[in-house]
Amino acid sequence: MKEKIYLYHTNDLHSHFENWPRIRDFIGQRKKYHQLENENVFLFDIGDHVDRSHSLTEGSKGKENIRLLNEVGYDAVTIGNNEGITFSHNQLQHLYDEAEFPVVVANLFTEKGVRPEWAKPYTILTTSKGTKLGIVGVTAEYGPFYERLKWRVTSAKDELKAQVRVLKEKVDIVIFLSHLGIREDEWVAEECPDIDIIMGGHTHHVLEDGKFHNKTLLAAAGKYGMYVGQVEIEFDHSIKRVTARSAKLVETALLPASLQEEEELCEWERQGKELLSTAITTLEKPLEHNPLSTSPLSQLLCSALKEWCKADCAFLTGGLLLDALPEGPVTEYDLHRILPHPINPCLVELSGAELKEVLRQSKNAEWPTMEVKGLGFRGTILGAFIYDGIELVADTNQFLVNHEPIINDQLYRVATVDMFTFGYFFPELQRAKKHYFMPEFLRDLLKQRIK
Repeated sequence: MKEKIYLYHTNDLHSHFENWPRIRDFIGQRKKYHQLENENVFLFDIGDHVDRSHSLTEGSKGKENIRLLNEVGYDAVTIGNNEGITFSHNQLQHLYDEAEFPVVVANLFTEKGVRPEWAKPYTILTTSKGTKLGIVGVTAEYGPFYERLKWRVTSAKDELKAQVRVLKEKVDIVIFLSHLGIREDEWVAEECPDIDIIMGGHTHHVLEDGKFHNKTLLAAAGKYGMYVGQVEIEFDHSIKRVTARSAKLVETALLPASLQEEEELCEWERQGKELLSTAITTLEKPLEHNPLSTSPLSQLLCSALKEWCKADCAFLTGGLLLDALPEGPVTEYDLHRILPHPINPCLVELSGAELKEVLRQSKNAEWPTMEVKGLGFRGTILGAFIYDGIELVADTNQFLVNHEPIINDQLYRVATVDMFTFGYFFPELQRAKKHYFMPEFLRDLLKQRIK
């Protein structure tokens, strides 16, 4: 007897709710169809469903994302870095309190080495014909960030191998929910031949018809809910083996519009705004902003960054701020609107020689208008560099820190943002000793300052 099993999957929605009504409707329709055909269907999310750049996610601390997953009827999910390291320890601890599905993440522990109650190393699902599916998940290893939040993330590959060894004795099919990225998934396909299917995310890769790598089927559905993934499995009960596997993507934009789609999206935005309606202060005059030059608002933020980190100097870019603040009441929603990024302050220790090199690079004339994607950045252009405690002497190209020439072998405490420490812009910052401030975001610093 041969059995058909259907799997649907989403990944890296990043709270792009504009695509969610169609995803919800499509999956609901497919579930009904398969059930009428007496076919088994399961649904998975591969992490980064939440993103605090959306006001509804921010205002509900991710709880509304969980409600949406419950509504569609997911069978298991894993977590991405946005669930794992953009919330406080307590917020993540309670994020899934009302989840109606298992959260499968094998490589996350408390700082004492205990797996949290809400996280399972694996789960087993059974079809109507008795076929057992073992579902294992791991998430990307952002060790220093998890440690700052009093979590411990262990080797994804080691934990995965350990759980697969357990599962292969208990189940007929092994499915891996991977928030590791395409290159790591290919490694897993080579090193863990007992895994039948890898559903991947994190690097936002699109595999339109899936991809076989070392006899393992890889599937992935891009980002932002632009696609829904579908995997079809054929399992032969007479020989107890998977005899066929295939994957495809369904483009969300080509699906029929959901009933009252626009009204629903507006309502989610309204709810987010209401949840963030707490007044912080009242401005007697506007705080103007221009992303391509130093402005009162960007200078205020840079000053707040330096003070927060107790640094000798600080720098960031004007593109981090998306708008000015007008005079009058300022709410949590206003600060979220102009600083939506899940970006943390960071204190970096640099020698004077290293600091000079970083500052020279920051004067790259092409950088301010560069469009930036990823790294936690949720704006458009990088913007001009803004400094506090740093100045460039005209016509000399000499930098000063607190009005004094930079001394090459002196150690400086430099405040900046975490996105500049990942190596894309400044290799010196990637190599340097760093201290990340978590779970505070830039908007939290600005909130304290304008109070």
